[in-house]
Amino acid sequence: MSTATKPTNGTETADLAPVSTESLAALLVATERPPRPNAIQTSLTFGWRAMLKIKHVPEQLFDVTAFPIMLVLMYTYLFGGALAGSPREYIQYLLPGILVMSVTMITMYTGLAVNIDIEKGVFDRFRSLPIWRPSTLVGYLLGDALRYAMASVVMLSVGLIMGFRPDGGVQGVVGGVLLLIIFSFAFSWVWTMFGLLLRTEKSVMGVSMMILFPLTFLSDIFVRPETMPGWLQAFVNNNPITHLASAVRGLMDGSSPTAEIAWSLGWAGLFVAVFGPVTMRLYNRK
Repeated sequence: MSTATKPTNGTETADLAPVSTESLAALLVATERPPRPNAIQTSLTFGWRAMLKIKHVPEQLFDVTAFPIMLVLMYTYLFGGALAGSPREYIQYLLPGILVMSVTMITMYTGLAVNIDIEKGVFDRFRSLPIWRPSTLVGYLLGDALRYAMASVVMLSVGLIMGFRPDGGVQGVVGGVLLLIIFSFAFSWVWTMFGLLLRTEKSVMGVSMMILFPLTFLSDIFVRPETMPGWLQAFVNNNPITHLASAVRGLMDGSSPTAEIAWSLGWAGLFVAVFGPVTMRLYNRK
């Protein structure tokens, strides 16, 4: 079958070459397909999606801006005089701990984001794509890692204005923030699991707060464990948040908290090793 165009302006165009259905199908099959994206590319793409969600809903940044500032101001001036003699003295001990507290508290938003996408049906579309399966979850975690960095910058800036002076210098501060981000990235796998396991957003938030509050408040963030009763010290000294806060505090004040750094990295590895496979199992069965 062939087709010809009608004359235009008194001229006649040449007949088009006949194209059969079989020829068209063969041409499409023979066309080289674009390469399949690798794990890094797909994970970064979903991480960028998380950033775009913040762009369109900037209110999400309140938890990494206004909330950390409120914590620093409130606890420094409320407890500084009673616990250390002056707010300026107390903030040297408090700020690294409050930094750990605020960042670990916002790790639960990873699980909330996963649960919201499941409720909206977006997650089912992601699972149908020909991509590396964990990239969707890793993308959530990468996006939140940037939020952790933003919260750290905000809190350190406020602390410097209030008189915080890290003896470890820039190197110690950067090392402490990197350790905190690594730990928080691993810790987020816990809430990702709950985001897949629980049915509603409120359930994820409730369970997360029930776990986070004892871990953060029953630690050495506010006071030294030596001032606590013996039975409470047993829990505080073995609390992963205590190890992390002590490691970050040591790095920022210029000491060498080798044992605390090892404990923090060990806890991070344990979280990934335990909750990572469980999360992927739930993801594949969802």
